[in-house]
Amino acid sequence: MEIVEGIGIGVAVVLAALLILFIRRALFTRSGGIIRLSVRVSTILDGRGWSPGFGRFVGDELRWYRMFSFALRPKRVLSRKGLVVERRRLPEGQERLSMPADWVILRCTSNHAPVEIAMARSTVTGFLSWLEAAPPGAASPRLASQDWPAA
Repeated sequence: MEIVEGIGIGVAVVLAALLILFIRRALFTRSGGIIRLSVRVSTILDGRGWSPGFGRFVGDELRWYRMFSFALRPKRVLSRKGLVVERRRLPEGQERLSMPADWVILRCTSNHAPVEIAMARSTVTGFLSWLEAAPPGAASPRLASQDWPAA
């Protein structure tokens, strides 16, 4: 009888965890301004270290949440004021196995620290528009180079 109770408690815990993940995701996605976004959290091995998640635009910030996390706070926050896109490229090598084929990788500098983010090609235009949007009279040197290769 103890084994059955233990299995029942284990199943209840797993179901509760899945429910919490579902509710967390539903809360974030219902408010709009959400994009699928992967962030490279480790550069130890070439082509690896990508973590899937979603980004949420809130004012002058892009808040990134890990896909499989219980945290209600973003794992990383990119401020529009300190974010500069250095270049973009297509996934190479191992990266092609870890993300969809139509994704583009953007190498950015966020407050002088490098960060790589990946998103769908169709999302890049909206992201760059958000990045370039600035209050009237503010300078907008957000894009380091306009002669990017066609992605």
